[in-house]
Amino acid sequence: MLISCNFSSFGSFLMEATDWEISSGGASDDDDNFEQDIKEEEECLRSSGNMRKLQFRKHASTARWNDEMGMAEVLENKGSLWTTSGIVRCGKIYCSIEETLFLIEVGALHLLDHDNSSLSLKDVYKKVAEGKSECIWEQFEVYRHLKSLGYIVGKHKVPWSVKGARNGGDISSRSSIENKGSTDFESEDEKSICELLNAVQLNELTPIFDVYLPHSKFRKSSPGDPNFMVCLTRGYPPPKTDIEVIERKSGGIPMKYCHVEHGRVCFFSFDKVKLPVLP
Repeated sequence: MLISCNFSSFGSFLMEATDWEISSGGASDDDDNFEQDIKEEEECLRSSGNMRKLQFRKHASTARWNDEMGMAEVLENKGSLWTTSGIVRCGKIYCSIEETLFLIEVGALHLLDHDNSSLSLKDVYKKVAEGKSECIWEQFEVYRHLKSLGYIVGKHKVPWSVKGARNGGDISSRSSIENKGSTDFESEDEKSICELLNAVQLNELTPIFDVYLPHSKFRKSSPGDPNFMVCLTRGYPPPKTDIEVIERKSGGIPMKYCHVEHGRVCFFSFDKVKLPVLP
C-alpha cells in the first residue's frame, strides 16, 4: 500500500464553488445586503494577495486589542464581512490575530490599544512575531492566502458562536455560568476562548483551520461541516503514521496539508494507492 501526494489547484477549486450550498437552515440576516457589499470585499481580497501594505476604505470597523486573550474585541462592525469573520461570544465579536491582521491589511479594520491609542500595521506584525497569540507567521500566510481566494476560514474546533458549538465540550464554561451575571459570563467566556486557542499545538501535526467554500448564506450559528481542514507542515513532509492518525480523526472531512516557504504557500493531500501485483 502506497500513499500518493496530490498538489491542490485552489484556483480551479474555487471556480467550481459557484453554485455550492450548505444546509445552513436558512439565510443570514445580512443576505439582502450581501450582493451589494461583495464587490467591494472581493476587490480588497484580491488586492491583499498582491500587496503587503495598509489599504484604506471609506468605512472601516473598529476593534480593541486584548493582550490577555490575544484577540481583538470588535467595538463597531461595518459591512457584510462580519458574516464570515470573527467568533461571537456573549453578544460580542472577537477576532483572532490572523483575522485582525488580515482585516487591517485590506483596510477593513481600525485597531485600538487598551488605552484607545491606534495600533499600526507594524505593531500587529510585531505581535505575530512575538508568538504570544498562538500564531506563527506561516500560519498567518496560510490564512491570508485562503481568504484572498475567497474561502471562509475559521480556527479548527473553535465554534463560530455558542449556538453553533457541536457539543458542550467546545464551550466548557457555558452551562456552569448561565445563571451568573453578565460580567461573570463575559469573564468566563473569555477564558474559554483562550483555552480553545491554546489547545492548538503549532509544533504538532494537527488541523489549524476549518475551511468552507464561499457562500452568501453562511451562518455562524449553523455553519455545517467544513469542506476541508488544513494542517500546517514544518520542515520535512509528515510521516505516514501521523497522516493516518490525523485522517482517522477527521471524521471523513478532507484534509489538506500546507507548506510555506519564502512566502510561497503550497497545498497538498495524500491518497492511498494499491499497486497491482506483477506476474
